[in-house]
Parts: sequence; C-alpha cells; structure tokens
Amino acid sequence: MRLRRLRYSRCAGLLVVVVAALAVGCGADDEGESSGGGTGGGGAAPGSAIRPEDFKGARFTIGSKEFTEQLVLGQIAVEALKAGGALVTDKTGLAGSEAARKALTDGDIDMYWEYTGTGQLLYLDQEPSSDPKTQYQEVSEADKENGITWLAAAPANNAYAIAVRREARRPLDVQTISDLKGLVERKPADAGLCLAEEFAERSDGLPGIEKTYGFSYPADLIVTMRSEGDIYDEVDKGARCTFGEVFLTDGRIVGNDLIVLEDDKGFATTYNPALNIRTEVIEKHPKLKDLFGDIAERLDNDTLRTLNAQVDVNGATPDEVAQGFLEDNGFTG
Repeated sequence: MRLRRLRYSRCAGLLVVVVAALAVGCGADDEGESSGGGTGGGGAAPGSAIRPEDFKGARFTIGSKEFTEQLVLGQIAVEALKAGGALVTDKTGLAGSEAARKALTDGDIDMYWEYTGTGQLLYLDQEPSSDPKTQYQEVSEADKENGITWLAAAPANNAYAIAVRREARRPLDVQTISDLKGLVERKPADAGLCLAEEFAERSDGLPGIEKTYGFSYPADLIVTMRSEGDIYDEVDKGARCTFGEVFLTDGRIVGNDLIVLEDDKGFATTYNPALNIRTEVIEKHPKLKDLFGDIAERLDNDTLRTLNAQVDVNGATPDEVAQGFLEDNGFTG
C-alpha cells in the first residue's frame, strides 16, 4: 500500500511527522534559504505536465549518490523520464561523490544531481565563491571542457553544518562553531563529534572548518560513522556524540530535535543541487533542459526537508516520494 504523502509547507517546522521546530528556523534565519541561488520553489506556478511522447524511445541511465536526498533526487529524474516515455536504467545509490562523478565522466550514466559546492571544490579545484550565482556560472562554464552540462540549479542549499542535541546546547553554552572550538579547548570530554569518512577528509568538511576556525579536533573525540544517516540518531542519543555533521536540507534535523550551530565565520560554501548531464545527451535531447529547470525551481530548502523526512522519518521509499513530488507539482497526473 502506498504511504500517505506529506504536502509541502513554506516552513519545515510544520511537518506533521515531527513536533520539534527546525533549529535554523523558518524564513530569514533559515541558514541556506537566503544563501541559495535561484528563486524559491514553494511559490512557483504548477509545472508543465510531462507527456508520454516527450521522450518516447529515448534511453537514459540515471545515477545518484547513496544518501537519502540523492536517492530522492535520482528517483525524481527516473520517474519524470519514465512519465515522458523514456526507457530508464536506474543506477542510483552509487557509493559517494567520486563514484558518481566517475560514472558520469566514463559514460556509465547519463546524468545525476550534483551540488555546485562539490563541483567547485572537489572536481574543478576552484576557489570557493561567496555568491551562489557566480559559483554556478564558474562551475558550469569550467565543466564544459569535461563534456558535462550543468542544468539550472535549485534554490535549496544542502551545505554541510554541525549540529548539537537541543538539550545539550544550553548547558554547554555552544551556539556557534567558535563556541564549539572553545568547548574543545575547555571541556573536550563534552565535545564528541560524529561524522562520515568523507566529511573528515574533504576540504569543505572538517579540515576546512579547522583551518577557518584555527583549531584541531582531537582524534579521540571523533567517531567516524559508516553511514551519514546514522549520525543523526547517534547525536540524538548523546552516548558517544554530542555534536555531528549534518546537511541543512536533511529532515532528520527536525525529526531528532537537533540545533544547527551558527557558522559565525562564514566557512560553508553553497551547495545548490543541479542535474549534471553528459553534453552529448543534452544535445540529443534538448527538452531535458526545460523539464529539469522547471523541476529544479521547485526544490527549495523546505521542500527538500519535507521530501527527505518522508523517507527518513515516515518510512516512505524514495520512488514513492519522487512520484508524490511530481504529482503534487503538476508534472504527472
């Protein structure tokens, strides 16, 4: 039986699956909502319906990384193209950023959703841009040489952040990453940090935070998790970790009543998702540009938190969530 879907609200704190208000708030105080590129998705007009003849006879292979948001975005692409009459090979769930990128550049997949910050820092070795629109332009222009086209970026910003258990924030007096630095130096036993291996190694992860804020996280305070999804539960339990790596658009921030620490030195760059397509594929099927530009416009922070929470809190499957998103936004009937 198909699970009941959640409708999108302009504030993720209104999700019926949770009772806690989102730590980063609704509106102007919502980190990433104001820093993302593009226009907000919630107020967009209904999408243009996908017709079975739009991509009839076309064949596409679609990938994604392995975490919830990527699986949902991948399934949105899968379901949209199936609705357009295409024959789709589903290769979503690849093991990390490097694997997904390599699959695209090697031609093993035709497309997957990537983040502007990841493209800039991890693949193209560019200096991070503070302006999302400039960042998108720099990334999309540079990747043309690699035979990759970046379609329109969504306004959502899936930036890395550090979160703390709500009940621990006040006793520890930690509201910013600078405060966390002070705690590490003052009371290291209370500063256990859960993170994924990739975050521990990436320049836009812990090494970059340490460089920007001028401290080194003691190795014995770090708990490396095999799955990024496990971090949210571990921080909520508080047994091994009081703090944890999170993504700003993850619904489990709300579901586990976590508080996102303020990035008071502005370390984090922007991570707007955009569908990456091999250029030869988009040249053969130019309608993909309009379809996924329309879809991307509807993917703001609140919408992605809702979609992610449907999987991680409500127990829906990514394909069910993708189908619901397309139906609710008028792309499919």
